[in-house]
Amino acid sequence: MFSALRTVSRSRGFASHSAVQGFNGAVGNTPLIYLKGISEKTGSKIYGKAEFQNPGGSVKDRAALGLVRNAEAKGLIKPGGTVVEGTAGNTGIGLAHVCRAKGYKCVIYMPSTQSQEKIDLLRMLGADVRPVPAVAFENPQNYNHQAREYAESLENAIWTNQFDNVANADAHYTSTGPEIWEQTQGQIDGFICSTGTGGTLAGIGKYLKEKSGGKTQIWLADPPGSVLTSYVESEGKLVERSGSSITEGIGQGRITDNLETFVKELSGAFTVPDNKSISMLYELLDTEGLYLGASSALNVVAAVELAERLGRGSTVVTILCDGAYRYQSRLFSRKWLVSKGLEEAIPEHLKKYIVLE
Repeated sequence: MFSALRTVSRSRGFASHSAVQGFNGAVGNTPLIYLKGISEKTGSKIYGKAEFQNPGGSVKDRAALGLVRNAEAKGLIKPGGTVVEGTAGNTGIGLAHVCRAKGYKCVIYMPSTQSQEKIDLLRMLGADVRPVPAVAFENPQNYNHQAREYAESLENAIWTNQFDNVANADAHYTSTGPEIWEQTQGQIDGFICSTGTGGTLAGIGKYLKEKSGGKTQIWLADPPGSVLTSYVESEGKLVERSGSSITEGIGQGRITDNLETFVKELSGAFTVPDNKSISMLYELLDTEGLYLGASSALNVVAAVELAERLGRGSTVVTILCDGAYRYQSRLFSRKWLVSKGLEEAIPEHLKKYIVLE
């Protein structure tokens, strides 16, 4: 255990020790947190990349900044322009912050099923938020298609296209992947996380696999209702999407262009049930003091399972995507948990954290 803690202490040297330029300069260089309780249970070293410590509060700050910088480098947007995106929340929040810092207008199309906390925050950040009915990607009224069409109708505007613009994955290949490699001193047996756009998994996975000479296994963790596990296990067969999950912004019914850059290199994939994710969310709060969202909890459940597959003594890293602040009216509400059939998934000694009715 102490050697693991010393590794994390040394790894903090990756972070800048000088002042940074505004919001955009503060994105990245997040800590790698040793998860003591579950590491000791598994006999492995399990770490979470603390992406909730990005200035906008989530891993999507990296993609947002990368997408805008890529558009600027290509001359696709000029001062005073408009940035448009279709997003389930966190990418939109990151873009709203980046746009404020850079002086762009920001328009966000999002499924109306997303949490009110996210919608309110986007509006507080000055974004023009346009909730639309949640329909499949194949439907012309899907929020992504509406975002694209609106951007195309404007002068000096871009649709950042987070799902299929590989500048998303590139942002993680050039930042998050190198940070993890340095923070673990290259001693990493497995990396696993869930995916929505595919950028985080593809970018980090590509970097770690290259640096390790193929030794680091890269796995995909899936929520219920996503088709990606079946796609990986069947070596490329897409099935019709069915079911749903309490998680937001992860899972897919298709292979995005970002994921396509790496999906054939994946070591494997598996699905994490919602009851395990909600139980882990409460456990992490109780034992680690970490107040995390459901997708982060799903990632940690997956990291534990991967560590067990790789064996005692293995080192596994995952992503702590964001905090629970944007979902607390649901995740800590007894009424909501009961409505989802999840209250009984929470161990009795942890139900004290259900403080909202």
